[in-house]
Parts: sequence; C-alpha cells; structure tokens
Amino acid sequence: MKRSLFLFVLAVLASLPALILRYLLGAHPDHARRLIAFAGGEIGGAPAALIFGLGVLAGAFMISWSAELLQLDLSQNLAIAIIALVTVLPEYTVDIYLSWTAATVPENVPLALANMTGANRLLIGLGWPMVLAAVVWKGRGRRIEVEPARWGELLFLAAATVYSIVIPLKGTLTLWDTAVLGLIFVLYIRYVSRQEVVEPDLEGPAALFGEWSVFSRRLMTGGLFVFAAATLFASAEPFAEGLKFAGEAWGISEFLLIQWIAPLASESPEFLIALIFTLRGAGTAGLGALVSSKVNQWTLLVGMIPLAYLLGLLASGQGPAVFPLDPRQQGEVLLTAAQSFFAVAVILDRRFGVREAILLATLFIAQLTVTVGIEEWVEPGRQLALFHAEKLGFSILYLLLGGLWLARQWRHLPALVSLVWRAER
Repeated sequence: MKRSLFLFVLAVLASLPALILRYLLGAHPDHARRLIAFAGGEIGGAPAALIFGLGVLAGAFMISWSAELLQLDLSQNLAIAIIALVTVLPEYTVDIYLSWTAATVPENVPLALANMTGANRLLIGLGWPMVLAAVVWKGRGRRIEVEPARWGELLFLAAATVYSIVIPLKGTLTLWDTAVLGLIFVLYIRYVSRQEVVEPDLEGPAALFGEWSVFSRRLMTGGLFVFAAATLFASAEPFAEGLKFAGEAWGISEFLLIQWIAPLASESPEFLIALIFTLRGAGTAGLGALVSSKVNQWTLLVGMIPLAYLLGLLASGQGPAVFPLDPRQQGEVLLTAAQSFFAVAVILDRRFGVREAILLATLFIAQLTVTVGIEEWVEPGRQLALFHAEKLGFSILYLLLGGLWLARQWRHLPALVSLVWRAER
C-alpha cells in the first residue's frame, strides 16, 4: 500500500510543473524566438521537452491506472478505446489546427497530412515492435496471442485501410470520406462497448483505489481520468514544440519536424500506456491499446481533416472546396495505407511474433532513412521525383508482403467476420 501511494504521489508531483507553467503562468511556444515563454520567464527547447515530457510520462501512468479501474465497470476493450481516444486528442489538436489554417495558409495543406501519416506509421512501425520487444524482454515468450474479442477490432482497422487506398487514387479528401470513416468509427465503438465486463487483476495504485467503496472508487476514477487528461493536454503542445525547437537547432527540415518529431512527441502517451500494460504482463492489452489508437486516427482523425478545412474556408469568407492532395501527399497516404494492410495481414491469425515485428520495424526504419536522405541531401529540383519513387516502391513492397501473408492466412478471415457479426447481432 505504501509503495502504491508513493507512486501515485510521485506521478502527481511530476505533473505539477507542467500544469503550473501551462495553466497558471500561460506557457506557450514563442515561434519568433524559438522557445517556450511564460509569465515571468522563458525556457529553451531542450529544458521544455524535459519538463513537459515528465508531464506526459506522469499523465500516461495516471491514464493507465484509470483504464484499469474503468475495467471494473466497462469491458477492457471499451475502456482501452476510451483511453486511446483521449491520448490521441493532442494529435487531433495539431492536425485539426493545421487543417483549419490551411484554408488561409496554403503551405499548411501538406503539413496536415504529413502529421497524420507520420503518426499513423509510427504506431505500427515502432509501437507494435516495441510491445513485442517488451514481452520478450520480460521473458513471457516470443509472440503475442491476441484475444478473440480484441481480434474483432482488426476488422474495423481492415475496413478503414481498404477504404483509405481509394483516397490517393482520387487525389482529394471530401465530406464523403468524413461520412464513411466516421461510420466505421461509430461501428467500432459500438462493437467494443458490447464486450463482456471481466474482473481485472489490479496492480499498484489501481489496486489501492479498487478496494474503496463503489462510489468512492468511481469518483476517484473520474478524478484521476480528468487530472491525467488535463496533464496530457497541458504537456503535449509545449513538449512537441520544445522538441521541434531543439530539432530546428540541428537543421532538420520543417516537413520532417511535423511528420516525425511532432508526432513522436504527441504519440508518446499511447506508447507509454501500451508499454506499461505490456510490462505488467498484459501484452495483448498493450498491443490492443495501439490498435485502438490506430483505428481512432485512421477513421475519425482522417475524417476530420476535410471537415476542419471546409469550416476554415467558410470562416474566412471563402466558398466550399475539397481538401487537395499534391503528388507527395498522395504517396504519403498510399504508403500509410499499404503499411496498415501489411500490419492487418500479419496478425490475421491472432499471433504477432518476432519475425513480423522485425519486418515492420526494419521496413519503417528503412523507409524513414530514405526519406530523410532525400530531404536533407538531394537538391530541391530532384526531390519530388525521388519522393514519388520512394513512396511507390515501399508501398508496393508493403502490399506484396501483405498479399503473401494474406494468402497464407486467408482462412482466418471468415472467422473474423463471423466473430464481429455475432457480436453485432
């Protein structure tokens, strides 16, 4: 009990600097001076990343405790889906801001999709292998067995992935895309809300609060959830901007900062929560948290982009228009969809092993290395053609590998559809 209470107090104390700086002193990014300014002072990019990074870490732990407590009243799948939605809200904020302002700042058009595609590929390319690495490191085997109820979530990710391949082919994002992807998200939430509530094995602070009366426990769960969400909201932007300012000092391009450094910061809560679940022995919950985040981002987040862009146009007195995709962005979306297709195929048999994790991580790192190389070392006049070839080449590779896995595991698809269909009925 003392250790659990100590961990809880430590998390609260770690979050206080971020909360005080953000909400009381008005800490905000000063883009002109490339630092975080607040009432009475300022801090550079690296110190800001450290202070607000601790806030992200503390918020992630508190969110994980509230997720465990939520499982006493909700199914684990729904609890994790709710947590995943909260933890990706900082990513939503960045993308919706960029999409809204793209109506009046044309250079933000490619940045909005750059942020979204980078975040999505990080979840699978680094997140999934990270979870399995934690399982192996803890000596709990060399693969993750996906539970049947959580396996059903894969069908919604597959549906969003198949539809997303259409987007780069038509070259625009429209309100039709908003409607289709929004419908997939609603059906996904409906599915996870119908899963059975199972008594969880609570550990640490969650076990301490789980012993309280029902009313006190639910009050604590709600308070912990709100406090953690406030901490993540307070920390996400200055943490991401602090990393960006530090990256800019190293001469990294704006596109790479928006596509990789900013999402790496804003995705850190999901990564930490998945890692915490996994290190506690719940590898399938850790992987499930990342799958939930992926479904959230690949449906609701993508669908919000054309809507935010349209509202930005109307607010600025312009007429309605679709969100345009330039050739590079078409390649980015196609590559993200191809990676998602491969990821769905490799766990269609409900198993995620070392071989699949190494393939996902290797392909992700290789593609990122090529992108950085083109961005940093190729003259601007030749970049577009090389980016097109790079995106198309890696997309074809992902699709071919996904096709091979799907051909081997095709027999599992009817069972997956039947599982979700029975749950819906």
